[in-house]
Amino acid sequence: METASSLIVETWIRYNQQNMRKLSEKDLKLIEEARKAVKNNYDGELHTVGAALRCKNGRIYTGVNIYSIHGACAEQIALGTAITNGEREFETIVAVRGRDGEEIIPPCGNCRQILHDYMPECRMIIQTQGGPMKTKAGNLLPFAYSTMP
Repeated sequence: METASSLIVETWIRYNQQNMRKLSEKDLKLIEEARKAVKNNYDGELHTVGAALRCKNGRIYTGVNIYSIHGACAEQIALGTAITNGEREFETIVAVRGRDGEEIIPPCGNCRQILHDYMPECRMIIQTQGGPMKTKAGNLLPFAYSTMP
């Protein structure tokens, strides 16, 4: 027997799959920029994730995570750097981890909320069963600030 919650989750999954987009050459370059950020700073403990954010004007901002009890994620660092430089229109973001940035990772819950609040229309590159794809950051935080139907 299906519950209302399971139907909502299934509907959200189908919706999100329909809104996935294939990567472009610009997206592959963005992944490489995130990989460079982590390769240049990887130390196995404090800096293990890199992120790259492409703005609508084509500028790319990168960041690495700051590990501590109240650390900041690489996506937050990249976003903060872009905002500090006057950017307000964002196109695509990606995060990778590992010594060579070999693994594309989804944002954590806190980052999902920040991305939803600051740039819900920005595309987030995530790993899927079919390979890397991108979806709107707002899709990664369903039912934000609302009650479930």
